[in-house]
Amino acid sequence: MTKLYCDTSNLKDIQNCLRKFKIDGVTTNPSIMRNEGVKNYKEHCKKILNLTKNKPLSVEVFADKDNEIINQALIISKWSKFIYVKVPVINTKGKFLKKVIRNLNNSNIKLNITAIFTLRQLLNIRKVINKKTPVIISIFCGRIADSGIDPEPIMKNAKKLFKKYSNVKILWASVREVYNFYQAKRCKCDIITIPPSFIKKIKSKKHNLENYSKITVKQFFDDGKKSNFKL
Repeated sequence: MTKLYCDTSNLKDIQNCLRKFKIDGVTTNPSIMRNEGVKNYKEHCKKILNLTKNKPLSVEVFADKDNEIINQALIISKWSKFIYVKVPVINTKGKFLKKVIRNLNNSNIKLNITAIFTLRQLLNIRKVINKKTPVIISIFCGRIADSGIDPEPIMKNAKKLFKKYSNVKILWASVREVYNFYQAKRCKCDIITIPPSFIKKIKSKKHNLENYSKITVKQFFDDGKKSNFKL
């Protein structure tokens, strides 16, 4: 079963998704926080934690040097036992963060290793993590698809590579459309993280395609009429 996480930092959206859609967890990152106008990172994360309570929350570091990432990760990990610290698989120069991942993983810090795009990155991760400390592996399927490449093969490979790692969960990230949810399920992903607007669509009543065609045509007709267009 693929668990459904909400990808946002908006408190109202999180509260609504928890109450109405029974989501299994929340993920966020510095870009989402900035777009939401968050000023105090720690304070806002604490507010999210007050909502998520005993559900997993993934919070990302915003450093680039190994020691700074490790220090930030240790601080964030102390905010709650339900926190997964998001660390990128590489730094801004493209270097695999071997020291960071190994150090934190062996320190029993729950990690969400993020911004993964390639099979080589997955193989590098497998070399340095243990089979005990919880790890989420976030593969950016939407951005892979944006590059004209089918993300499903790498997801299936990820599931095979970590088959014997009961502590590892594979996550479908950077969702672009509702169909991604069904792709993730087909790949037997453990988790998919989705913006609130798409969660609402996934959970809404589905129209059969004949009826959906009719609804669409009516929408165009009504909008044309309301606009008083003339030829």
